[in-house]
Amino acid sequence: MPELTYRGWREDDDLALNEIWGDPETPQAAQFRGALAPSTGSDGGAGTAWRYCLVAEDQGIPVAAGVVYETSLHVERLWAYVEVAKDHRRAGVGSTLLAMLRREAEDAVESGLVTVGKLRSKVQPGTPGAAFAEAAGLVPIQRSRLVVVHPGTLKLPVFGDGTEEAATAQVQDLATGSVELTDIVGRYYSSVHAWDPTGELSVGQVQRLFLDDLSGAHGAIVLREPPASAFGASVEPSRKGRIRAFAISYTQGAQDVPTDVFLGHEPGLPAPEAESAVRDLLALVAHQYPVVLELDDSMEALRAVVEPLLAEGKAVQDGPDTLVVSD
Repeated sequence: MPELTYRGWREDDDLALNEIWGDPETPQAAQFRGALAPSTGSDGGAGTAWRYCLVAEDQGIPVAAGVVYETSLHVERLWAYVEVAKDHRRAGVGSTLLAMLRREAEDAVESGLVTVGKLRSKVQPGTPGAAFAEAAGLVPIQRSRLVVVHPGTLKLPVFGDGTEEAATAQVQDLATGSVELTDIVGRYYSSVHAWDPTGELSVGQVQRLFLDDLSGAHGAIVLREPPASAFGASVEPSRKGRIRAFAISYTQGAQDVPTDVFLGHEPGLPAPEAESAVRDLLALVAHQYPVVLELDDSMEALRAVVEPLLAEGKAVQDGPDTLVVSD
């Protein structure tokens, strides 16, 4: 095979590479292809996320590419991705690209363009990408699954004295722009991503990622503590109980497709209480229609509720696992 040449990403490289690569082999590949773009942030300009992208050419024809880049959300590692045309694999092209990306990341740390040089990526077990990551020394640090929960699989909870008034005091629709909702969503997301820290999340970041129109957020329901009184138990409750759990639904396409739901809980709850709150709210949102949840292994309360459903056939996994791998 002739010696390949390596250069920076150019306009229209995506068209040439997609023609040679064909369809993405995994959902992760499809996602990462969108990150292949011209290098940015080399001047250290404020507000410009750092990215370094390379293309490998065989006699002037692009056959492989790789990218390493930072994000504002998970700040302790850089994302990395390499893809090589099938007829050029097992020839050291991917390893060469990855070594060049590592070296560029290390130089970026030394020059102050980024603060960290550790790499991470996403792979699907049993694929060439997973084998490449393993050979490159990247090890799994997290597993994520999409799980469809069938309707009516959990018994509906009874709140307070079982009256409608008691239920509506604890289960409420909440505007996605609510400051109260934004606060708990941000704290929950940070708590279940301690393995890949987020840094401090601003209200604006949480809104953009999970709650505004562009995120696809369609509505939110929360489970509260029983109403509390500011003047003691003998006085009629005068304020809402704090949020124990939340469920955010996202705009769906076809009517028969399960609704995407982000379900979480107050991070400060003890484990049994967190599981109870998650179970009660899941029973409500999946009472009549199926829902699909993204289940990370770090979501301990949600796992405790959903994994028995998987074992009993009351929920099913939608597609293979996704592994986050890292140095």
